[in-house]
Amino acid sequence: MSDQVGFVTMAGAKAEGEAPEIGIGMLGYAFMGKAHSNAFKKLPYMMYPPIAIPKLVAVAGRNASATAEAAKRYGYQKYYTDWRDLIADPDVQVFDNGGPNDAHAEPTIAAAQAGKHVFCEKPLARTAEESKTMLDAVQKAGVKHMVAFNYRFVPAIALIKQLIESGKLGRIFHFRAVYLQEWIIDPNFPKIWRLDKSVAGSGALGDLGAHVLDLGRFLVGEPKRVMGMTKTFVEERPLADGSGMGKVDVDDAFISLMEFENGAIGTVEASRFAQGRKNFNRIEINGENGSVEFNLENMNELKVFWANEEPKETRGFHNVLVSESYHPYWANWWPQGHIIGWEHTFVHEFHHFFGAILGHHEVAPYGADFVDGYKNAVICDAIVESSQTGRAVDIKYGL
Repeated sequence: MSDQVGFVTMAGAKAEGEAPEIGIGMLGYAFMGKAHSNAFKKLPYMMYPPIAIPKLVAVAGRNASATAEAAKRYGYQKYYTDWRDLIADPDVQVFDNGGPNDAHAEPTIAAAQAGKHVFCEKPLARTAEESKTMLDAVQKAGVKHMVAFNYRFVPAIALIKQLIESGKLGRIFHFRAVYLQEWIIDPNFPKIWRLDKSVAGSGALGDLGAHVLDLGRFLVGEPKRVMGMTKTFVEERPLADGSGMGKVDVDDAFISLMEFENGAIGTVEASRFAQGRKNFNRIEINGENGSVEFNLENMNELKVFWANEEPKETRGFHNVLVSESYHPYWANWWPQGHIIGWEHTFVHEFHHFFGAILGHHEVAPYGADFVDGYKNAVICDAIVESSQTGRAVDIKYGL
């Protein structure tokens, strides 16, 4: 860990030899396709010297003209309208699945069976059962596998992980998390795929809740028991093609109580009906020696409280700007205070994945592999079951 200030570390890195190329084949070119492609292009010159050079081999999508335009825009050498052709391409070494949730299992399993390393957007699948088929496939194939829980790679979150692992926070008592957005609150907003259970699996639970549930496991530990409540506020919406109304069969919001195996307790909440909240992902962890608070909308900052801090007259939460060269990932970016953004978490994430592919480390425990993706799905399913039955549900992974 360097104690140098950021202004003298920005141009210090030097590469020895050539980094290996890793051929990327990406399914999907919308929101996540854009985010992933941006990360691939930034990674070689920002995470320098690069652990690997992503080679943008091909992108796949159902619409030929839109997929061709995406290939041109992002710099992929080829495009396909059938993901099977993408997987069959011998230049593709990593299959990056950024498609809708119902397109996660079959293509990812096929890619693993073809010997491709696989990276899949979250949630891993629509249900725990479907996730398990994906986990079984990658383990049988012996390929590297990772789920895109990119918030593990926020510098402030990585710093929280370090504080907990070092024992500085002591015994953990509470995990408190909310993930709030507002973008579907208009009842005339159309029924897109994220509001269709057959495609998405769930609503705010899988879309937003999966992230904070993963952070709970990542930072605090395995949950033992959950109680949940889900709610759909707008039960019918206009169909996207204008042909009428369609039933919304996923949750608009959920709340869950959690008990962890280590004795900590937690509350987790997610909603897409929170007026004024754009991407409000806030967590707080209370330990015997202190507390930490993080909000993604201020992602370069971490609020910290230390018990018994001196002088006691000024004891209280204080704000840390997580941007020094000795903070996680920061030696690769800018001088202190020159903040980074949401997009950069994907750069860190793929840098980690490529390191695992090249044998420098495993994906877990700092990245989320398909075991983590499956466990996350088990917790989500348990919250749904609890909401339906009104009873607490024990977490049983069956691995």
